[in-house]
Amino acid sequence: MELDIAPWLNLAIRWLHFITGIAWIGSSFYFIWLDNHLEKPKEPKPGMSGELWSVHGGGFYHKQKYAVAPEQMPEKLHWFKWEAYFTWMSGFALLAVIYYYGANLFLIDKSKMDLSQAQAIGISLGFLIGGWAVYDGMCRSPLGRNNKVFGIAWFGFMLAAAYALTHIFSDRGAFIHVGAMVGTAMACNVFMVIIPNQKKVVAALIKGEAPDPRLGQMGKQRSLHNNYMTLPVLLMMVSNHYPMVFSNPNNWIVLAGLSLSGIAIRHFFNLRHKGNTSPAMVALSVALFIGTMVFAAWSAGRTAAAPEGTVQFSEVQAIVQQHCVMCHAATPTHEGFEEAPAGARLDEPALIQLYAPKILEQAVKSDIMPLGNETGMTDEERALLGKWIEDGAKR
Repeated sequence: MELDIAPWLNLAIRWLHFITGIAWIGSSFYFIWLDNHLEKPKEPKPGMSGELWSVHGGGFYHKQKYAVAPEQMPEKLHWFKWEAYFTWMSGFALLAVIYYYGANLFLIDKSKMDLSQAQAIGISLGFLIGGWAVYDGMCRSPLGRNNKVFGIAWFGFMLAAAYALTHIFSDRGAFIHVGAMVGTAMACNVFMVIIPNQKKVVAALIKGEAPDPRLGQMGKQRSLHNNYMTLPVLLMMVSNHYPMVFSNPNNWIVLAGLSLSGIAIRHFFNLRHKGNTSPAMVALSVALFIGTMVFAAWSAGRTAAAPEGTVQFSEVQAIVQQHCVMCHAATPTHEGFEEAPAGARLDEPALIQLYAPKILEQAVKSDIMPLGNETGMTDEERALLGKWIEDGAKR
């Protein structure tokens, strides 16, 4: 029996990331919903700012919120933090396993910047740490006093970071890193601000002191920021499945448009929770999505013109043999793979025909294959493959 531990480890970490991400984002959505639905208490208690009755799972729930804290600490207090911590830790583990360990395949694009593995990892860590430092600094600056102004500034910074990353790393690696920057800021909000502030409030109550109301206000602001960043970060995490998004020549603009669409729909729900049912934000979200889709289609396309005449299958087979078969074969010769990725083999004529649509998607309409373009496939070769597929992918 042979056990290849690497793919199983990848699956375990990815599954953990998925599970904890659902838990974290779910709790974020719930508490923003709860805040927006709180009503003035009918029987006020000292410090109580709102209450809510709800029904779920056959039972009734009565929630009460205190502007700062109750007069006396409850015996049991439930914290929401490990969902965020494990989401970030599992996400960083995936980043290390896939993009650091496999930097030459998945992260480095030598046509953009000829980096060593160590240099690429160093730049990656610099963006993650630097992104949090800039975000936290902006929150603590006068910009943080106005959420709208802050949002515009933070979006502008991330747009600049996306532009830089798409000109340093592979397109897929760049998108993942923009998502990792946002996810790092979100997790650090919980670890560095929200939970420490809550602990300070608890400590003050235990000592019989009045907690500083600014601690709760700061935590609520960071929680609100996280709420608006959730949909864009989810988009970035799944973007590697959609080459038409990340391989576009203007991919950083495409990312910006789709992220704004996500922010708009999140804002719609936040307004709706407060009783504002205006469909304007839905219309804006749809318009941004469609506009981005049209822009992406308009700006796509390769520079090389399609060859004239009929493309012979022998030409196609020679390109596939040179650039693809090292990985996509019954027995890959590439040191990074023990079996064909996704089970897609291209070492037989019939299989090249079978996977023609995938070739079109991965190597013609985008340049994500070969990985890192380490074999140096040219635009002319991609155009030739495209012409053969367009003509019916015949032998």
